[in-house]
Amino acid sequence: MLALKYLLMILGVGLFGSSGALVVYDIYIAEQLRRLLARNKATGAGTGTGAETGLAARRPLGPVRSGLAQRLAFLSLVPILLSLSIVVVPDGTAGVRVSQIWGAQRGTLYPGVHFVTPLVDSVALYDTREQVYSTLASALAKSDSEVLIVQAREGLNIGLAVSVRYRLDPRRLDTIHANLPQPVGEQVVAPVVSTTYRQMAPNYVTQEIFATKREELRAKAAAAITARLESDGILVREVLLRDLQLPAEYAKGLEGLLLKEQENERLGTEQEIKQKEVKIAELEAEAQKARDVKQAEGQAAVRVLQAKGEADAMQYTLPLKQKQIEQTKLEAEARKEATLQNADAAAQAKIIDSKAEVERQKNLSEAEANRIRVTAAADAERMKFEAAVLKQNPMLIQKIIAERLSDKLQIMMVPMDGKNFFANDVMHSAFSGVTAGNNSGTDDSGDADGAAQAPAVSAQKRPSKRP
Repeated sequence: MLALKYLLMILGVGLFGSSGALVVYDIYIAEQLRRLLARNKATGAGTGTGAETGLAARRPLGPVRSGLAQRLAFLSLVPILLSLSIVVVPDGTAGVRVSQIWGAQRGTLYPGVHFVTPLVDSVALYDTREQVYSTLASALAKSDSEVLIVQAREGLNIGLAVSVRYRLDPRRLDTIHANLPQPVGEQVVAPVVSTTYRQMAPNYVTQEIFATKREELRAKAAAAITARLESDGILVREVLLRDLQLPAEYAKGLEGLLLKEQENERLGTEQEIKQKEVKIAELEAEAQKARDVKQAEGQAAVRVLQAKGEADAMQYTLPLKQKQIEQTKLEAEARKEATLQNADAAAQAKIIDSKAEVERQKNLSEAEANRIRVTAAADAERMKFEAAVLKQNPMLIQKIIAERLSDKLQIMMVPMDGKNFFANDVMHSAFSGVTAGNNSGTDDSGDADGAAQAPAVSAQKRPSKRP
């Protein structure tokens, strides 16, 4: 709609400008024609075209197109009036219809598109969002805000930094427009806030405003400001008391007083602590005394109970001791009897052991005699068998001697003549038997020469298979 409004406005202005331009153009053409005719009239006698110039002078000029210009002008009023009748209220604002005849009209124009009577009604826009009015506590701060100074009950000047959040009631914009001065924040809110705090501050002393009743002052001032501005259609959201500015001399004195009060409180606290420590020591002494008394009483009671217990126990101790003595005697007799029985058993065991040892020796002797008899019989049988074998095989003697000497030497040299050798006869007989068996039919001298010429017999060491 806003674009349509501007388009209609441009169209109306264009049509009105076109009508004016048409009139101006017609007047300009007529003026140029008159000048041309006048110049031709002045120069027509010398050129011979006077008749044509006179004819042009006698011809009537074309009239200005005023009718068309008027129609265009009236036609331009239509879009202009239409554009003036369209009012767009933006977000965050509200409008009041103001008539040139009847004044402010009832009702609020909220954000959106509205139609009004052109050239008769206008719309006054107001910001309906929350606004903040603030004051300063001191003029030293570089700001355009007002400095709010109030007087306490003692007459001391105190600077207050106050902030008020408010907004205009959209439902009462017609009343605000008709009755309140503009702008509302500077002309209405600021005086109400300043006046309220200046009226209430004298009810409190400086120390109360600064410390104990600061919140009370803020709450009362907020209630009064809210009630007073609400009657004018201004809704107060919140009133804040940001800061206080005390006079410099009073601030120094108050600081010293606070230091003294803190020192006094510290001393009082230390005194209370000392008193409590003394009281704690007394209570601890009394508690220790009571504990000692209770402990002594308890020990006495324990001793009495122990004595009673011992006395009661003695009634049962004597019979118990007698029973223990009797039991000890019985145990001694039992041990003595057991010792005698053990001694008899040991003697009988020794007798049995000696008998068993004699029997064992006897068995061993018999076993040894039997072994000797068996061994002798085996040796006799073996010797008899060996004699028979040697008789049949005389060469076994050489084998036996070699096996017996195999552990002590590896080579045995036998001299050819056989002197000083204990086995000369054995070797001679052995080799004689071998030669006789191999060379049958030779004479005896040949056998002797062969035996004499035989090389030395070498017996190599070989392990014996006999034990």
